[in-house]
This record gives sequence, structure tokens and C-alpha cells, in this order.
Amino acid sequence: MRATIAVLPGDGIGPEVIAEGVRVLEAVARHFGHSFTFAHGEVGGCAIDAYGTPLPPASFETARRSDAILFGAVGGPKWDDPKAKVRPEDGLLALRKGLGLFANLRPVKVYPWLVDASPLKPQVLQGVDVLVVRELTGGLYFGKPKRRWTTRKGRRAVDTMAYTEEEVARILRVGFELARSRRKRLCSVDKANILETSRLWREVAMEVAREYPDVALEHMLVDTAAMQLVRNPARFDVIVTENTFGDILTDEAAVLAGSIGMLPSASLASIPRPGERAFGLFEPVHGSAPDIAGKGIANPIATILTVAMLLRYGLGLGQEAQAVEAAVERALAEGCRTADLARPGDTPLSTRAMADAVLRLLG
Repeated sequence: MRATIAVLPGDGIGPEVIAEGVRVLEAVARHFGHSFTFAHGEVGGCAIDAYGTPLPPASFETARRSDAILFGAVGGPKWDDPKAKVRPEDGLLALRKGLGLFANLRPVKVYPWLVDASPLKPQVLQGVDVLVVRELTGGLYFGKPKRRWTTRKGRRAVDTMAYTEEEVARILRVGFELARSRRKRLCSVDKANILETSRLWREVAMEVAREYPDVALEHMLVDTAAMQLVRNPARFDVIVTENTFGDILTDEAAVLAGSIGMLPSASLASIPRPGERAFGLFEPVHGSAPDIAGKGIANPIATILTVAMLLRYGLGLGQEAQAVEAAVERALAEGCRTADLARPGDTPLSTRAMADAVLRLLG
């Protein structure tokens, strides 16, 4: 296969971990006889510094013309002024909206060798393998009106949570399709006891469920879901939810895996089906982590597992994705750990050394 992959490292530890992701893609190309071309672009705070915008037109075009996008992270203290007219995160939001990337997939898997890295009891973590499907282009992050203003009584602000029936139905179908290929259980998370958007969400969920009689549908309020994720996470198979809820719940779920440095994600423009290609942006969940940027200690596993998602969903290369995931599992089983996962007495590996361990086992 020939494919062009847009590489947008961004800020903070983004360039460090994305460099290791590219190395893994190059190794996959060698092992399996593919040809990957990498097209690089700038996004986020570094793009603001260079061009005055978090997403230069050239970077957007590079992403749009690619077969898949490998994205790092954006943001940092340098650009955190709440009064700033542009923010690094605006570049990522513009990519999601401009490319129609409405479906965010965030798998959370507990590896048996990392149970001691989580603060939860080991028995709570047994059998945890959850896939969260988050709606990505609607809700509070994009709803209008969205503004701040000053009145005689002081400052005010408004954000709008808005969804259409079509937006809700298409993300629910993603959840049902993925549940159908897993353990056939879908939990739809909302706040239907309070929010009108959630009442619409629940109604549409019940309607779409008729198309998938083989999948068991459960409704759960978001506050209950947040509690169950740490109390009994193994009860979940696939979770589908709206934008803001999904953002918060998946960061909470990082505690299950032992570190947010273990969590990959994919943001897709179509429903993913086995063996088919779905255009998307693939990024580690962890963010820019400016406190450790440049130190060479960031965990590259989230990015390497993100590469596996790029191969599986973005390029339709399931066998290659499995090979990458298996190499990660073997490296962890051997005791390879970066600082965020290290136990007392362990010698943590650097970002490069951890990626080297995975690459050694990839063959």
C-alpha cells in the first residue's frame, strides 16, 4: 500500500512522542512492504508564534489531502492567557470541524502487567476493556451563541449545548457498529433528567437501537457513569456520549490504565467497519504535558497505540495494527516502563528507549 500521512506534532511533548510514532510507521512499512510518505505541518502554539494562527492554511491543506493524520498535542502556559484572541486548541477544533471528524474513539484497556500502576484495587481492574465513543463536532464546544460581555452588573458569559437529530443518530450508529464487533453491549450516557439535548439523545438512541437488535442498549446518567467507571469499570463494553461528557469521562478513565500516557484515540469522518478505511485524525489523549517537555521522559505508548488505530481504521490494515499492539504488550510484559509507570526500584526508560523496546519486538 502507498499512503500519505500528515504529521502535525504541535507543542510540548508532541514532537517527542510523534517522532517515535513515525519510527513505528516506518518499521511497519518495511516489515509489511508498504510505502508511507510523511507530510509535515505546524499547528497549535508553535503555529501561533510563527504565523499568528493556530492552524495555517498550508497545514489544513496538508491534512485534508492526506490519507490519515498523525497529531501530537497543542497548548502550554505560554499561550494560556484567557484574554487571548486565539488559542492553540482552536487549531485542533478547526481540524475536527473542517474535516468533519465527528466520531472520537478512545479505548481504555488494562494490561495485567500494569495493574499496580493504578490507584484502584486490582480486583476492580480485572477484565477492563472499554471503548468510549465521543461525539466530537457538536455540543458545548461548537454551539452558538458563545461569547463574553460586560453589563452594568458585571461580566457575563454564555456557551450553548446544541445537537440535531442527525448528529446524535450518526454517532450512535458508530457506537452500535463497534459494539456489534465486540461484546454487543452499548451504554448511552446522557443527562436526560435535566438537559433537553440529552432527552433528544435518549429518544434517538432508542430509535436507532431498532436497527441493531443484536446489541443490548443501556441508558445511564453521566454522573452515574462517572461513578461506575471507577467502581465497576468491567461492566462496560462500548460507551457512547456527547462531546463534553466524553472529554471528561475519558480523562477519568485514564486512572484505570495506570497513566494517561497509555491512552490512544482516533477521530473519524465516517462509521468504521472492519477492513474499510475511514479518514481520520489520530492523536494520543495525554495533551502537551509542558512540565516534562524536552526532558525525553514522556511515555510514547499512547502514540504507538494511536499508530495502531491509524493503521486499523485510517488505512484498513488490521494485521499491521495487531502486530504493533502485540509488540506493545510484549514490551510491557518484559517490564519496560517509562517514569509515569515505574514502580519503586525500577529504572525508567526514556521516550526513545521505550519506543526502541517496542520496535525490537515488532518483527
